[in-house]
Amino acid sequence: MSPPPPPLGRPRKKATHSFDPALDDADLVAARTALAQGRWSEARTLLAGTGDDWDRRGHRIMVLAQEPTTTAWVRDWLLVEPESTDAAVLLACAGVHRALAGKVRPDKIRDGCLDAAALVPADPTPWLGLLLLERELGREEDVVRLFDEVRHRHPGHHHAHHLMVARLAERRAAAGQDPLHEVYDFAAWAAEQAPPSSPLAVLPVVAHAERYRVLAKAGTEPADPKASGHWAGRRARVVMKAAFDWWLEWGETPTGAARPRDRVDLNFLAHAKYCEGRPAEAAALFHRIGPHVTPEPWSYPDRDPYEAFRAARSAALGTA
Repeated sequence: MSPPPPPLGRPRKKATHSFDPALDDADLVAARTALAQGRWSEARTLLAGTGDDWDRRGHRIMVLAQEPTTTAWVRDWLLVEPESTDAAVLLACAGVHRALAGKVRPDKIRDGCLDAAALVPADPTPWLGLLLLERELGREEDVVRLFDEVRHRHPGHHHAHHLMVARLAERRAAAGQDPLHEVYDFAAWAAEQAPPSSPLAVLPVVAHAERYRVLAKAGTEPADPKASGHWAGRRARVVMKAAFDWWLEWGETPTGAARPRDRVDLNFLAHAKYCEGRPAEAAALFHRIGPHVTPEPWSYPDRDPYEAFRAARSAALGTA
């Protein structure tokens, strides 16, 4: 999901920004490092411990699958443990990333994902891999069908809903700022269907960000959102306020266990405040989001939110 930059307050140069999809999952980072060095036992332990936490399992497998050496080392893992379903799913998802990079034929990878899905019928992760592949390469009906397969196994799957929003946002790019666009309806429907504690409550915000990405690419909106009214409309303010209110209330589970906020991306809300010309409020939001702020939001990759935070803080302190 969202990469963690250095903690707020630490000086850094823009050239040092990096996109790390592992978030602040230290166990995942350690397993990824070990796997890149050929030590697959750490990945085996990590995935075994993840169990049927499908959101976290999908995130961890996709991060491990992105590494260029994963396919080779997981094949070694399967030679030692041919019955390992974790290895089979990880190998299939690694194939998805290779297919998206043009290194293997998509048809072969589709078959591999289906084989992995047959081994673990309850696991949505092989279907998530297929959804990721078809979101880029497939037909609309295939994307919808695969989303249904994921949702059948885990109705609130965070990553799958984000992929659907991204795909839907690309429909009818020439329509411009249509408040009735289907991406907004889908996001609102998903948020309403989700349990009160679900991170899908933020999906309407994601829909606005993804739609802006599409409109900016099509040339119907400026590359700089500050020059656009997309974020300043009443509907945009309502959905962003609702998302942030939900995040503030998302403290602990009834059992007292802290909820993993690393699955939530509220950058869109903070960036919107900045684009509305309210840098002090944006700075406060960046501070609350902390290590989950992305250095480059999807909507406008040339803007650095950390610089906005520093500028707002300097203005508040009366310093240059």
